[in-house]
Amino acid sequence: MKRAFRYLFSFIVFLASIGIYLTNRLMFIKKLNDVEVVKREQEAGRFVPLEFQALPKREISIPSPFGYSLNTLLVEPYQTNQYVIICHGVTQTKTNSVKYMNLFLERGFNAIIYDHRRHGDSGGKTTSYGYYEKFDLKAVIDWLRQEKGPELFLGIHGESMGAATMLMYAGMLEDGANFYVADCPYSDFKEQLAYRIKEEVKLPPHIFVPIADLFLKMRDKYSLRDIAPISVIENIKSPVLFIHSRKDDFILPWMTEALYERKSGPKMLFMAESGLHAQSLNENKEDYEKAVDEFLEDCVFKK
Repeated sequence: MKRAFRYLFSFIVFLASIGIYLTNRLMFIKKLNDVEVVKREQEAGRFVPLEFQALPKREISIPSPFGYSLNTLLVEPYQTNQYVIICHGVTQTKTNSVKYMNLFLERGFNAIIYDHRRHGDSGGKTTSYGYYEKFDLKAVIDWLRQEKGPELFLGIHGESMGAATMLMYAGMLEDGANFYVADCPYSDFKEQLAYRIKEEVKLPPHIFVPIADLFLKMRDKYSLRDIAPISVIENIKSPVLFIHSRKDDFILPWMTEALYERKSGPKMLFMAESGLHAQSLNENKEDYEKAVDEFLEDCVFKK
């Protein structure tokens, strides 16, 4: 009896160790600081400090519904009611959003860039891959609507986790923008995690994903099945431009293709020929901008 109890206890300790390890990797994923992001983007010519400093802008602290502040930058070179909000990917900061912001500034939009929870200069203790982040995005949108009034014309651009966050905001909370640009999102984070576990740690995902899910529920109060843009994409009525690189081996391109197929109403798909994950703009700038222009003309501003 004692031996059986010891075996059972050892098995429980083993499962707990695996669960804590996996959820630590998720909740506290190693992220970049802004100095690293600035250095990378500046060396690549995507962030030019003098040009950025010359932009009329102001820093804002927007309260999250979860008790921390979201570090936000409002960039307003134009007297217009057209704004775009940029949502960066996991491990990044709002500096990574500058290249997308510049694309929309060149098309006459003002912009908001901000740091997601636990990233950059924003608060928050854990990363939740869109679950809590979608409520933070709503807080940013609500602040902008209150600031600019009912005539606001709003677009939202998201990259990777930011794209999934944006789609879940639109599909679950409020389809509150005039258009969306979803660059390399995952369609279902549970499937994405299973793929990454298989690729990175060579463990059987059908065993370890349920363990991770159980411990996420206990530690961060949500389930992996709650992070699934594919399950809510049909609720989005506003136009969506879906973007992915064909060579992306981190989030596989079929996820964006599945989202595109499921979305009803105005939509467009651009599959970039070059670049790995989140590199579609960097490696296909001319084609990327052409896709955005066609989308705005054919799906957003078409009369």
